[in-house]
Amino acid sequence: MSRFDTIHPRRGTGSLKWDRRPDLDPFWVADMDFTSPPEVLEAIQQRVKHGIFGYAVPHQGLYEALQAYLLRAHDYEAKEDEIVHLGGLVPALSLATKAFAKAGDALMTCMPVYPPFLGVHRDGDLELKAIDHTLSGKDQWTFDWEAMEAAVTPNTKLFILCNPQNPLGRVFSREEVIQLAEFCKRHNLILISDEIHCDLVLDPEATPHFSVLRLPEDLRQRCVTLLAPSKTYNIAGLGYSYAVIPNDSLRRQFNNAKGHLLPEINCLSYYAAEAAYQHGESWRQELIVYLQKNRNTLVDFIQQELPLVVVPKIEATYLAWMDCRALKLDHPATQVEKQASLFLSDGAFFGSPGHLRLNYGCSHTRLLEGLEKLKKGLLPS
Repeated sequence: MSRFDTIHPRRGTGSLKWDRRPDLDPFWVADMDFTSPPEVLEAIQQRVKHGIFGYAVPHQGLYEALQAYLLRAHDYEAKEDEIVHLGGLVPALSLATKAFAKAGDALMTCMPVYPPFLGVHRDGDLELKAIDHTLSGKDQWTFDWEAMEAAVTPNTKLFILCNPQNPLGRVFSREEVIQLAEFCKRHNLILISDEIHCDLVLDPEATPHFSVLRLPEDLRQRCVTLLAPSKTYNIAGLGYSYAVIPNDSLRRQFNNAKGHLLPEINCLSYYAAEAAYQHGESWRQELIVYLQKNRNTLVDFIQQELPLVVVPKIEATYLAWMDCRALKLDHPATQVEKQASLFLSDGAFFGSPGHLRLNYGCSHTRLLEGLEKLKKGLLPS
């Protein structure tokens, strides 16, 4: 029996996932139902025992853990001052709109995509240029280069990338990332790369993650890489992420844009992040194997029981993107809610009505129950 088979009751714990709609069975927000690695829990407990929770700064052990991780995972030797500590990645996206553009400029991204990508332009009073991803072959999504070239304008200042892609589950190749970086250089865009799911690649040999930190120096100097242990080690509620910004000028612009809007970072989160990166690898490897099993179960079920629903090839994350348009339902998310008391993410929020996103970061037993409910919801008798 895997540690991930254990079902942990979460209702009534102040969980966004479980308590926002307690009348529904939740498979929506990107929050796994697994306890974090024991080393992370121990690190938090040891910090709590100290008993004093004043204003915190990153300690040396955290820097060493981050630098070792960046070298190990991304082959990048980061200096301490290149790392900018943050209380979350969504605020970082918002911060970028203020740091690297002015009111009236434009931001480009590709969709479907994590909903804040489609909203942060408002924080900087920017125009949004959202270009649809396009299918390459039967089930692999990529960039629509022609549409991007047609849409970019001289006042476009930023491109926000999601890689691995949420909700499509795509891990963009080295060639695609380089081509995107060259596109940004050609049009003088700052590339903001959200790589929060990069440690959740399900088959790293077949689809290795290529971080923008691996780009040639001239391309990397116009990039901001956003990372966090939160999704991988299920510690999102602790509110810690970080940016790696090699270019001194961009880093100053980014830091200067903070103003007084961002809160202090939770002192516990620093120690949780250090422990996750230092000691969580064996746990992460077990997690990947478990998520592979869940992904395969989900894909097989959809193909056999819901053949009109299309699921693209899931290369990363614990999120399944489902195209339900062939079912000709007005609102799939509303239907599964009403017919099966199931709470899934509505594709409309990602820029793609007629789609659903299902979180399979849960026990295998619970996933099977959820899939049966999904069938009932989409194909009511």
